[in-house]
Amino acid sequence: MKRFTLLFAMALIIVSPAALAKTVDAVASFSVLADIVRQVGGDHVKVTELVGTDGDPHAFEPAPKDSQSLAKADVVFVSGLGLEGWIDRLVTASGYRGKVVTASTGVNPRQMEEDGKTVTDPHAWNSARNGALYARNVMNALIAADPQDADYFRQHGEAYIQKLEKLDAWAKAEFAAIPQAKRKVLTSHDAFGYFGAEYGVQFLSPVGFSTEAEASASDVAGLIDQIKQEHIATYFIENQTDPRLVKQIASASGAKPGGELYPEALSAAGGPAATYEAAFRHNVTTLAGSMK
Repeated sequence: MKRFTLLFAMALIIVSPAALAKTVDAVASFSVLADIVRQVGGDHVKVTELVGTDGDPHAFEPAPKDSQSLAKADVVFVSGLGLEGWIDRLVTASGYRGKVVTASTGVNPRQMEEDGKTVTDPHAWNSARNGALYARNVMNALIAADPQDADYFRQHGEAYIQKLEKLDAWAKAEFAAIPQAKRKVLTSHDAFGYFGAEYGVQFLSPVGFSTEAEASASDVAGLIDQIKQEHIATYFIENQTDPRLVKQIASASGAKPGGELYPEALSAAGGPAATYEAAFRHNVTTLAGSMK
């Protein structure tokens, strides 16, 4: 009888959902997206981020270890919209044959003229509404990669999506309480276009969508004049960029420091922006606080 009970218990363990559960080996292109994958995937996903905390996804140079991470991945997540100009070369070099999931699929892309060319703004996640769309795309991709855990991913994903939708509504209310004339700031590069469009904030910056772009002397002079004319009182540095140029412009225009923002890289664990949700909330609170 004891032998039968033991065998029966072992059989239950073998066929239990917990025993059959798979851990999806995922690679995400940069820290913001990596956190979204972690939030949706929970205990059933292991995430490797290519561009780490405080890293610049525009200027990233893949290393051999990154190729190795892709080679053993079940699924690879990228933001898309031109952010990861290096990803195709890395995928080819790694020999990865799996699916590359573009988390921004479904986003209404912003475009602008830059140096005589029409370019797409890749920073879609800086709208929390778009962040919720990212989370849904991630959820569906994880379900496809591991159908056995579909209910788990759906439960985690839907709860996280609701959280981001509430965050979006909160941000709208925060800025709606501030006069439009005060919603103007100076930042290091043009990373807040989707944020500005969603929440009614005007951002000025010395360079365009990519941190690798360089501002001409005439562009800088024109920006200083515009800051003075529009009485823009505050400038912000970004955690992943060199702050020297924006500080020079602020000094020449009279703008005062408003703090540090996290538009495309999270802070290290224990910092003010260790998750996507925390980074977004920090950016809203810091910007709105300077305007009030």
